[in-house]
Amino acid sequence: SPSPSIKLSITASHDGGNIQLVSQTEPIISGRTAKCTVKLNVIPDVYTEFEKIAHCQYFSFRAFVSGLEDIKIFNVTYIIDNADKVSYPEAWPGTTICETSGSLEPADDHLWKRNPTTKYVDGKLTWQHVHTTNGSTFFSYFPPYTYNRHLKLIADCASSIASNKSDDGYKIESLGQTLQGREIECIVVGNGDKTAWIIHRQHPGETMAEFFAEGLLHRILGIGKDGEIDDTTKKVLDQYRFYIVPCMCPDGAVLGHLRTNSVGANLNREWATVSPDYTAPSLERSPEVHAVLKKMDETGCDFFLDVHGDEELPYVFLSGAEKTPLWDESERLKYLHGYFVSCYQCANSDIQKAIGYPPPDTTKDALKYMNVACNQVSNRFKCLGLTLEMPYKDCETCPDPSVGWSPDRSKQLGSSLIETLDSMHPYLRAEGEFWTEFSDDDHYVEPTDNYKEDGFIMLTKRLYSDVRPHDA
Repeated sequence: SPSPSIKLSITASHDGGNIQLVSQTEPIISGRTAKCTVKLNVIPDVYTEFEKIAHCQYFSFRAFVSGLEDIKIFNVTYIIDNADKVSYPEAWPGTTICETSGSLEPADDHLWKRNPTTKYVDGKLTWQHVHTTNGSTFFSYFPPYTYNRHLKLIADCASSIASNKSDDGYKIESLGQTLQGREIECIVVGNGDKTAWIIHRQHPGETMAEFFAEGLLHRILGIGKDGEIDDTTKKVLDQYRFYIVPCMCPDGAVLGHLRTNSVGANLNREWATVSPDYTAPSLERSPEVHAVLKKMDETGCDFFLDVHGDEELPYVFLSGAEKTPLWDESERLKYLHGYFVSCYQCANSDIQKAIGYPPPDTTKDALKYMNVACNQVSNRFKCLGLTLEMPYKDCETCPDPSVGWSPDRSKQLGSSLIETLDSMHPYLRAEGEFWTEFSDDDHYVEPTDNYKEDGFIMLTKRLYSDVRPHDA
């Protein structure tokens, strides 16, 4: 009989895909088993002028296998060959990559699993996967949130708003377009006296942020529940006017970038001009931030949340505008920050206080980072502004090695924001020393990024929304 002919094809043609095939060995066949090795590179983002770097770390690709009719086990070793050249190689220890033999459709979210063979050795990220059937397997740093799924989310929000005629003023509006012509959609809901802005996925490779947005919007609009909205959500919709941007960087998302839009702008460094030779935001480089900030200036802001993912720390945590001028102006912002984290902990046990980005040492140091969204918005509107970070890794507060931090947990975290905002409403613009009502457990805790993990390398300093030493 003819010898088996096994074919393995590597592609990243789905939107948000990112990988470059370097080489692959011919399959070595022994009886009914075979093996081969595939070397890959992560493709860098467009070079960013402000940070003087071409970021890269996020990857997502499809491996398609055929010819396994007579072969029962095809063991493939995958190697990210340039893993030591990515933006944050110190984040690889403890990482387990995500894989699924399902589709990228929402119905298959639960099929994503972690690959426990993942390891980072000698500058290479490697894992093994045993293919036992013909067909495709997707491998990703974190499960993709595709642009088609984004459009479906927007369509579902529009349908829910249209079907509920009583929701006066609820709408979806485009705040502008990206440089590649994609809409910057904003979902506007609620009729309360406080204005809440919640933005997601400034860094496009942080796909967990848009899963968070989906969980939040589904609850707010009763999507998937025939428009039925629970009592707490109804109460919060009477307390707040929400402006929710599910994806700040759709161009970068489609291109498979880690941190930048189509021309290399890291949007979370585009909220103000902090360097005389670099004006931000600008229509030419960062129309996404320009459009959102323009609208925010029209509406005002009483609460701001910027949703992200962090490559290194295996925790969910919140970072605020610590040491910025508003923080030092009075104790108000510090107590609001502490109370928010405590309330979120009550609503979702994945939240914790102790581990996170340590604050800068002085206000002078903090002023270097007024181009970060949380800092700029907090000080511009004298409001509570926060950055929420979710892990690419498993979450140490409630570890689940088989799936790690996942799309479902990201969606649940978004959904449970509602209870937190209900608790916060009386205090966001309260006057006087309102924090005397809070318990000691509600006070602000200064976080540290030092935690115990085999292979962990302590960074010299990290401030705000994953600012790293080379950003300073």
